Amino acid sequence: MIEKVFEITSDAGLHARPATVLVHSVNAFESDVNVEYNGRSVNLKSIMGVMSLGVPKGAEIKISAEGSDETEAIQAVVEAIQNESLGVAK
Repeated sequence: MIEKVFEITSDAGLHARPATVLVHSVNAFESDVNVEYNGRSVNLKSIMGVMSLGVPKGAEIKISAEGSDETEAIQAVVEAIQNESLGVAK
């Protein structure tokens, strides 16, 4: 299992468009990828799950991946967060 922590810096937090970008970044991977915020963990491949977290600006989230392509899945998340200026790695 690989985990990375990010601070969300986007003014809107993880609203619909950035959540969609993150979901699309991991859909092609076989690994289980989850996002954790405020004691709740949801599947990062589920747009409704990600949206249900209501992640605001300044929040700290943890992304975890477990499976045969976990390294590549985490790298895809890192790239999506950087490319969309959503946050910074901790």
